[in-house]
Amino acid sequence: MATSQLIEYFKQYFPLAEKERAEITRLFVEKQVKRRHFILQQGDVCQYYSFVVSGCFKMYHVDQKGVEHNLQFVAENGRPADRWIADLSSFYSEKPSLMYIEAMEPSTILQIKKADLLYLFINHHKFDRNFRIITEQKYMELQNRVLENISSTGEQRYQSFLAQYPHLANRLPNAQIASYLGITPEFLSKIRKSIVSRDKS
Repeated sequence: MATSQLIEYFKQYFPLAEKERAEITRLFVEKQVKRRHFILQQGDVCQYYSFVVSGCFKMYHVDQKGVEHNLQFVAENGRPADRWIADLSSFYSEKPSLMYIEAMEPSTILQIKKADLLYLFINHHKFDRNFRIITEQKYMELQNRVLENISSTGEQRYQSFLAQYPHLANRLPNAQIASYLGITPEFLSKIRKSIVSRDKS
């Protein structure tokens, strides 16, 4: 079962007792998502916090000119905090989202509703502690990314991307990575060629 992966995942933080493991099986719902299908679209309220069992997703915003800006990638073999995806602002405020969350490839996820997640926080404090650590890790990543965007070169941002998403460097199209870095695909190709050239010399 997919829930066994989530139970195993939590061993990295505060491992779950038998009653808590049973709550995961009861409250999380497994969903299969086809490539290029959405689990959230702009204007909808984010109803679920999703754990990626397998596959890959991107969360992005589309500006007034129709340009996509990738904010986050999530895949099954990422760092611990990079296994979850949701527009948390919409999820907790219950206001329409400005984001899209789209499957980059066929994927399996486990989803939990806000009311059920709050139930876990109140009745099983280990979940509250676990998700607090996950949220803190994501906040630190976001803070580092903001600093990089205002003070780092395109190559430095790409090197940071490789450090955070080494499993996705050859899995995602150039255009998707370039959108995340805030550069053009052509400039990303130049960066990659420059790195390869230096490595050979």
